[in-house]
Amino acid sequence: MRILLTGSSGWLGRFLAPMLRAAGHGVTGLDIAPGAETDIIGSVADRTLIDRLFAERGIEAVIHSGALHKPDIVRYPARSFIDVNVTGTLNLLEAAVAAGHDRFVMTSTTSLMISQAVRDEAGDAAVWLDEQSGPLEPRNIYGVTKLAAEGLCRVQQLEHGIGCTLLRTARFFPEDDDSDGSLPGQNLKANEFLHRRLTVEDAARAHLVALERTPPAQCEAYLLSAPTPFVRDEAEALKRDAAAVIVRHFPEAAELYARRGWQLPTSIGRVYDAGLAQRQMGFRCETDFAAILASLRADMAMPFIHDANYVSPAVRN
Repeated sequence: MRILLTGSSGWLGRFLAPMLRAAGHGVTGLDIAPGAETDIIGSVADRTLIDRLFAERGIEAVIHSGALHKPDIVRYPARSFIDVNVTGTLNLLEAAVAAGHDRFVMTSTTSLMISQAVRDEAGDAAVWLDEQSGPLEPRNIYGVTKLAAEGLCRVQQLEHGIGCTLLRTARFFPEDDDSDGSLPGQNLKANEFLHRRLTVEDAARAHLVALERTPPAQCEAYLLSAPTPFVRDEAEALKRDAAAVIVRHFPEAAELYARRGWQLPTSIGRVYDAGLAQRQMGFRCETDFAAILASLRADMAMPFIHDANYVSPAVRN
């Protein structure tokens, strides 16, 4: 298929575009910043540009991974988030419907599931998050606009029948966490594979699976994260003494962590359950916490990318 990939210069796009080409698809990369995988410099908010690309490139499907993200809140006003994340999504959906497409894949985010109450993690148990969690009350303009974009996908599916797959990705950014400096970056990322992280490679692979599977007759949202080893019945224990729960599942974990001078989490306040993606979409992340421990056991590099100095191309340019 001839694919329009938005956000092609971003962290996900630079992994996804080669994967799409290796699978035999033609890719037109669109981004506001130049990059190795970007053919066209421009914004999804520019409807004239979108229409021209569909006409000139014979676009047959869209993977919409371009967006303003949470770190952009300090750099852009709220209206820019609406222009890009909401109006830009509508531009792509309307162009896809007009072109007779049967599928539309959008990168969404678990951030839209994190209300202030979930963020505060004030309860006695870890919050278990899956596609049935709600009510959805995003706490910032990023989450609000991504939830609105999901709503636009649902409306277009209802009114025009285009199949939409919304991938609510957990964390896969390479840089340090700008809101948690309690542990070194690699240690923190390794811990998150228990409950709220996936590799960028797995995120890219999920988009390819979503594109190539039989187009759904509906609009479906899937949470994407490394498979958690925990079950709901462990929620209270995870909040109270996460390390003890982890060692029950992985008896070597404490010793392997100690070898590298790392710390297991003492408390886990939320868990992402990606089971629906496996059951319905046939997708499971290849890298999980067991893979982290295997790398520690073999004294090898981590199976995920950590780059404390990473800066997105949009910021650099």
